[in-house]
Amino acid sequence: MSVGKLFLKYIPQNILGMVGISLYILADTFFISKAVGADGITALNLVLPVYSIIFSMGAMIGVGSAIRFAIAKSRQSSDMDRYFSNGLFWGTAIGLVFAFAGLIFPDKILSLMGGDEEIVRVGTSYTRIFMIFSPCFIWNHTCNAFVRNDGAPSRAMVATLSSSLFNIVADYVLMFPLGLGMEGAALATAISPVIGVGVCLTHILSKKSNIKIKLIKPSFSRLIHSCQLGVSAFVAELSSGVMTATFNMLILGLTGNVGVAAYGVVANISLVAMAMFNGVANGSQPIASAFYGQGERSKLKKLLKLGFVSVVVMAAVMIAIVFIWSGTLANIFNSENNKALAGYAEEGLKLYFTGFIFAGINIVGTSILSAVEEAKGAFIASIMRGFVAIVGFAFLLSYIWGMKGVWLAFPAAEGATVIITVIMLKKAFNNNKATAPD
Repeated sequence: MSVGKLFLKYIPQNILGMVGISLYILADTFFISKAVGADGITALNLVLPVYSIIFSMGAMIGVGSAIRFAIAKSRQSSDMDRYFSNGLFWGTAIGLVFAFAGLIFPDKILSLMGGDEEIVRVGTSYTRIFMIFSPCFIWNHTCNAFVRNDGAPSRAMVATLSSSLFNIVADYVLMFPLGLGMEGAALATAISPVIGVGVCLTHILSKKSNIKIKLIKPSFSRLIHSCQLGVSAFVAELSSGVMTATFNMLILGLTGNVGVAAYGVVANISLVAMAMFNGVANGSQPIASAFYGQGERSKLKKLLKLGFVSVVVMAAVMIAIVFIWSGTLANIFNSENNKALAGYAEEGLKLYFTGFIFAGINIVGTSILSAVEEAKGAFIASIMRGFVAIVGFAFLLSYIWGMKGVWLAFPAAEGATVIITVIMLKKAFNNNKATAPD
């Protein structure tokens, strides 16, 4: 199959699946805004960094193990049979740590994130419920990545969409007809990954599957070996939490809870854009791993070009939509018609979204670097955009321009990182490491 046909086979389905995830998060925010108001959005936004930490662990273990599996599979290595079970074991162990923390002191976690007494009261039950289900989120990441890398992107997409659709429907039913409020939103979110795992198992347990569930002795060295290639996925997920925590802290000092709620609106709408970029990255990754395992240099370059063109076009369209309809978008989650919230959110959308052309290139670029075992390059680019640049620019620009500087920190960080990403990709493709099979 040609590169173009493979691209069309994997990418649209992965984009649809990732957009499905973003839509359920948007639905979560919308329903909470209707049921609880601005305090509910603030509580949700303050706890998002905890989500990001859990998801980042699932991404690092799941995606990293799945990349090792895909490379071993392309080389017909018997070693591929061990990655899935090993990833599930360590993912479960880490998930139980988060579950225990959520069960014992969710209120302290929310306070640590910056919540005042009222926000802690509103968000404690939500935090407790979703954290108890932490292992399920990690299982879902792992199963979905393996199914996708086993040549079943359609099944992975169905798993993601089924999980998202369940979440949206359950959100409404639990929050409104049953009147459970924030607890209902948490239950819907917590149970949804179980649906995704169930759909993935229909492939994993089938005769067509190359994924083996085995009783093996857990290997920490194999975990580290896998996580080396999952580090960009880890940083990508974690950076969202770091950025959210940093922005929340700065905005609380500048404008208080209303500003944090406005950032919650901007961040949730931006999830759709990020989901589309991640769909391109996730869909490209198994193809790139296969080409890498087979030593197909020219096909790798063509795949990278297709990925970059796709995300740049998507970003341009989304920026245009935001500039035309920023007011309408800002008011979707503003059920109380708070003018200050609407003003902050409208300005934030216009400034924040200018960084998405750079963000798309960075997300696809780091994914390709991981897929061809360039863990060091992927880590450097990921850590730059996820921690160093975003935190540095957030503090610097907010000091100079206040809230406007907070919004501009994202495009500044992504623009600085794109230089690093391009350098690392050129290095990877010029040293021939990314094109030579064992």
